[in-house]
Amino acid sequence: MSSEESDNTLRSDIEASFSFGEGAQRADEVITVFTTRPDTIYGATFMVLAPEHPMVAELTTAENKAAVEEYIEAAKRKSERERMAETKKISGVFTGAYAVNPFSNEKMPIWIADYVLAEYGKGAIMAVPAHDSRDYAFAKHFNLPIKEVVKGGNTKVESYDAKDGELINSGNLNGLKVKDAINKIIDEIEAKGIGKRKVNFRLRDANFSRQRYWGEPFPVVYNAEGLPQLLDEKDLPVVLPDVKSYKPMGTGESPLASETAWVNLPNGFKRETNTMPGWAGSSWYFLRYMDPHNQTEFVSKEKEKYWGQVDFYIGGAEHATGHLLYSRFWNNFLFDIGLVSHAEPFKKLINQGMIQGVSAFLVTKGTTKGKIENAPVVLVSRGMESQSQTNEKIKAGLFKLNKNFIPPDDGIVHNINEKIVRYFNVKFVHSDNSVDIPELEEWAKSFYQTENIIIVESEDGKFYCHREVEKMSKSKLNVINPDDLITKYGTDTFRMYEMFLGPIEQSKPWNTEGIDGVYRFLRKLWNLFYDRDGNKIISDEEPTNEELKILHKTIKKVTDDIERFSLNTCISSFMICVNELSVAKCSKRKILQELVVLMSPFAPHISEELWHRALGNSASVTKHTYPKHNEEYLVESNFNYPVSVNGKLRATISLPLTLSAKEIEEKALAMDEIIKWTNGNPPKKVIVVVGKIVNVVV
Repeated sequence: MSSEESDNTLRSDIEASFSFGEGAQRADEVITVFTTRPDTIYGATFMVLAPEHPMVAELTTAENKAAVEEYIEAAKRKSERERMAETKKISGVFTGAYAVNPFSNEKMPIWIADYVLAEYGKGAIMAVPAHDSRDYAFAKHFNLPIKEVVKGGNTKVESYDAKDGELINSGNLNGLKVKDAINKIIDEIEAKGIGKRKVNFRLRDANFSRQRYWGEPFPVVYNAEGLPQLLDEKDLPVVLPDVKSYKPMGTGESPLASETAWVNLPNGFKRETNTMPGWAGSSWYFLRYMDPHNQTEFVSKEKEKYWGQVDFYIGGAEHATGHLLYSRFWNNFLFDIGLVSHAEPFKKLINQGMIQGVSAFLVTKGTTKGKIENAPVVLVSRGMESQSQTNEKIKAGLFKLNKNFIPPDDGIVHNINEKIVRYFNVKFVHSDNSVDIPELEEWAKSFYQTENIIIVESEDGKFYCHREVEKMSKSKLNVINPDDLITKYGTDTFRMYEMFLGPIEQSKPWNTEGIDGVYRFLRKLWNLFYDRDGNKIISDEEPTNEELKILHKTIKKVTDDIERFSLNTCISSFMICVNELSVAKCSKRKILQELVVLMSPFAPHISEELWHRALGNSASVTKHTYPKHNEEYLVESNFNYPVSVNGKLRATISLPLTLSAKEIEEKALAMDEIIKWTNGNPPKKVIVVVGKIVNVVV
């Protein structure tokens, strides 16, 4: 698991207390927080509590009570996952109370906001906006103070979140590095008696029971009194019944509850109808693969020792916390009771990055009804949200919709809501981020179920949508269907372009602008085997040393990059190789056959086609031995000497590395370019460094 995922699961925090200042009803109490960055305590300028925090009611002042209660009700309607995911929408309410920073002694306004969760830590944070991105956005939105306490960033532009740098504006912590400052401030917090070191365990998805049909059934039955009992081993395994309907019961029970013949046992007992979660079986399935037909053990000790650990595990961040984490738990338990021979189940791990989508969204200025009869939906082009001419365009649209419309005395169209983001299907967005206005209008009429649509276009007459790189999601309408691209470009192009997007560990936005380049590369590869008329041009001539060098440097680079899982650079190497072979007009069998084998894991379909159709092989390319590079072909026999006159580069010449300094000098002076710059006169001096440079002094 990555360090970030570990940090979200096991965190060594400091628990510290902040006393109340003015505004609170009970000034004798304290607010307790958890933080992993106690070194930034001097930079804490406000506090944020979860809406569910038990002290919210008692510290909220009378004049803020209504707003706080309204905010709490709104927060209750959101799930915890929604609150964690809502990074763009900033919201919060001031309680009217203040806390006192125990080190700077400054007053800190106490807010509530739904980005703070009640179940993590104590449901309260000391907000350090200069060094936390969410606190920074919150402070900017509500015009709260931002105090830099760690050097290294530009807090006028963004927060500096890195755990690196030198402390400033922090009393006796000034000049210390972050790591040293953390240890020192924890000691001081404990000495003051306002806090203590504490390990905070945070584990998601602890619920092991699911109300659904699929999943492993529990070996549990209930007697007449409703008391649970485990089944005897002779009654295992419990097999799920065939069902006609997978729909929920509507009573909160699992769909299995409707299968009375399966639920009700002859002895009057009833089966448990909930099932285990998906990660119950996936936590150890790799062990069963080692011995799938064993009817007495999940895996024999002999076969488990033979196969050992899984060599390589690849999965994204979500997969790591939903599967990898539990696999390690289960495997450690099995190791502790002596059923497996390794404490860790996997030898190597890579967390691949997420392929992100580029969302397109519009801004609407309202759907309310009120003073404006049959209030329209106003769609505003990007950049026009606050422009003065937008109001004039809205008035013109209102006249068009309602000839009896009379503008207000002040000339400003009121009762139009503030901006609301609406996602738009990326299929309809052009490369310049514009959307066809008639198409937009038809979509809006259908989406909002109204004919009253006003479109405020940009000054150039186009309508531009907003774009943002986000996780691909159906709700954001930014999902790209691979089938569409495969139909147009083919599977190999799609596979290679996905690898070509960037390093495997990094998340990257899906952008099809470069996919044509990969498609052209595969066409260029094909042209090494066939001419424009479709005739084979394969030659059985022996390759030259230069052609062998092109091939073998590619074999070496691709093989090394595969070991490092640098797949994007593998694609780059193939492109360079095919370009160089094309320039050399090389269509020789001994070169192309090895290249096809090398490429087959990346582009299996075109490789198999060329292997059979062009090269005349019968068995699959996958049966051929993977090529190995030969160092002899990579040894440089020539060197491109830069030739300078009085220190200025005037020419280059390729010469064998076996030549002496005198021979190199003679050949350099005989060059037309050098004769031109020396006027044919003997030079004063010639400096030759074999394998490096030639400098002529005149």
